Amino acid sequence: MGVRVRVEGVVQGVGFRPFVHGLATRLGLAGRVGNDARGVFVELDGEHDRIAEFLTRLERDAPPLAAIESVTVTPSGRAAAGGGGRFLIVASERSGTPRTLVSPDIATCADCLAELADPADRRYRYPFVNCVNCGPRLTITRALPYDRPLTTMAGFAMCDACLAEYHDPADRRFHAQPVCCPACGPALRLVDARGRPQAGGDLPGAAGVLRGGGVLAVKGLGGYHLAVVASDERAAAELRRRKRRADKPFAVMVADLAQARRLCEVDTVAQELLTGRERPIVLLPRRTDVSGAVAGAVAPGQRHLGLMLPYTPLHHLLLAETGAPIVLTSANLAGEPIEYDDRAALDRLGGMADAFLTHDRPIHLRADDSVARVVRGRGTLVRRSRGHAPAPFTLAWEAPRPVLGCGAALKNTFCLVRGRHAVVSPHLGDLEGYETLRAYEAGIEHFSALLGVRPEVAAHDLHPDYPSTRYALGLPDAEPVPVQHHHAHIASCLADNGEHGRVIGVAFDGLGHGADGTLWGGEFLLADLVSFERAGHLAPVPMPGGAMAVRQPWRMAAAYLAGLDVAADAAVARRAGDRWRAQWESVTALALRGGAAAPLTSSAGRLFDAVAALAGVRDTITYEGQAAIELEQLADPAERGAYPAGIARHDGVLVVAGADLVRAALEDLTGGAGPPVVSARFHNGVRELIVRCCTALREETGLTTVALSGGVFQNVLLAERTVERLEQAGFRVLTHAGVPAGDGGISLGQAAVAAARDLFR
Repeated sequence: MGVRVRVEGVVQGVGFRPFVHGLATRLGLAGRVGNDARGVFVELDGEHDRIAEFLTRLERDAPPLAAIESVTVTPSGRAAAGGGGRFLIVASERSGTPRTLVSPDIATCADCLAELADPADRRYRYPFVNCVNCGPRLTITRALPYDRPLTTMAGFAMCDACLAEYHDPADRRFHAQPVCCPACGPALRLVDARGRPQAGGDLPGAAGVLRGGGVLAVKGLGGYHLAVVASDERAAAELRRRKRRADKPFAVMVADLAQARRLCEVDTVAQELLTGRERPIVLLPRRTDVSGAVAGAVAPGQRHLGLMLPYTPLHHLLLAETGAPIVLTSANLAGEPIEYDDRAALDRLGGMADAFLTHDRPIHLRADDSVARVVRGRGTLVRRSRGHAPAPFTLAWEAPRPVLGCGAALKNTFCLVRGRHAVVSPHLGDLEGYETLRAYEAGIEHFSALLGVRPEVAAHDLHPDYPSTRYALGLPDAEPVPVQHHHAHIASCLADNGEHGRVIGVAFDGLGHGADGTLWGGEFLLADLVSFERAGHLAPVPMPGGAMAVRQPWRMAAAYLAGLDVAADAAVARRAGDRWRAQWESVTALALRGGAAAPLTSSAGRLFDAVAALAGVRDTITYEGQAAIELEQLADPAERGAYPAGIARHDGVLVVAGADLVRAALEDLTGGAGPPVVSARFHNGVRELIVRCCTALREETGLTTVALSGGVFQNVLLAERTVERLEQAGFRVLTHAGVPAGDGGISLGQAAVAAARDLFR
């Protein structure tokens, strides 16, 4: 009996061909297996029951890194071309349009780490040890099928020993494309900012730079990082100065779980995140009984710390050599993507780093670190990048045409849809910068070629000035499809959960262009993947100075208070003292006058800013969402009181008086309540207004499922308490896990909406 088997999904670069070879050989089947543009093809000859067993075990026992999407079996009508009753791995077939999917980069496995630490092994302390179960994938892939000549390992010819492993079916490096060793693979080197070799040995010298208080640039899987010893206050402060990063926390890499537990509270879910093959940065509660282990400049004013474990052999070696946790933050200029090109890194990072620990394996595609945190007992991504991208999402329906979701302006990703597969790019960042925009355009071209997708539909935001909108409108062969920002948020949550039905969508974020031309951000939608209806929102308030109000949260406090009574205005002016007095009257007048200089917004993010400013948390910010983040950090977890907010109806739409929360916060503050109590009562008040609005909409529509999305729901305190209360009220609640609730998930939502509209138009 002869059959041909077609396997599609993430089946290249994950040890699938060696797995098939071993399985067929054990079952006594003849034939062959190979890669092609669509995935993996298998031709089999043998007894019917053995082929049936093969097909059962093919999916049941697949390699851990594989993600099988489909298995198609057809009679071959001829003997499989294995030759002499053998089963062979054959050369890849490179013809045809690529249809397969690419594996993310994978953290070093336990077997490779054992070799790294074994003095008797030929790969002892070799920084590039890898096998079929771990190592670089996406970041070294130039084209598909995934074969060494189409990766950045093409320039490294395997030595005889590596070739023997590569061709040995019993070896775990059997057909491992990046296989190498010290005799034939990439080499490590320590250089100064002019590229000149440094004395003292590469790893010992690099550790010496760190222990001496220097800043070290380290080349990772998807780009360069900047490192200092985490306990060195002077070095951490100097890194902030050089990187021009005033307050935003740095991530810390620790050698193992024991070190992680000495710094932070690590529960079972957090442990799984830290040790998983993706190895993201995990935001964890800091221990209060530890002092001096992490410098104050690493995460100033934060109750949480971003920790990660080593994910490359080089990181393991560097941590062991240094003997202490290190800060490891993306190497880039402010507002630009992570540096990944060797020459550019030397040119652009020379003023930041004292030395560079680099190597000669090129990075083809940059990928920053992913960031995760634990929300209600499950891992949730705050930034989706290395280790996760480009693992696909499966849409509810097959898209009639290839779709590009162009994403937002901030925290940008893009998304390509082919059939039912939605592939979201690694995190890129904010598109305002020229370098990030270049990386965005190049990334779309690379992924389009890699996946064999030429978009015929380009989904974009309504905002005409987003660079991603301009990109979509400039594509000559793609139909532009506008998708409202907050509809995209809710659609992203639906796609993240494999859902498509109509829901009550709560989209709370900073700002988004509304369907009526105003700035939305505190929205209650009745939505599915095709359409939405605005059923409620926070009452609009002016943003005095427009974008300036985002950077200076006290302006939003002035705007809210301008609508309250004079006594409240005077009270806050007295309390604030000189902080705002110089500009208070002019900003208040601007808010009252309105117009283009003070556009109206229903933004939940700006409401958080106003309360943060009133509570004395933050008058100005140095990174997006800082005031709200610090307000959350401040909240008293034991406080259960909640500020009330009035809800009215205007033309059938629920309108929530956010100013009521501001008034209540002001009354508490002037009455002597501390900011931690005020923060907690405010968060609880936002929770309650969400539950009340959803309950009212359920009574009208019969909908019982709520989807929570938007950057405000990356606030764990709000997210957890809101979900808890909604579930108590009888709702089924959808939240994010696989893509961020913030703008990093927008591209998936845009693409899902455009694909659904294309199908049902």
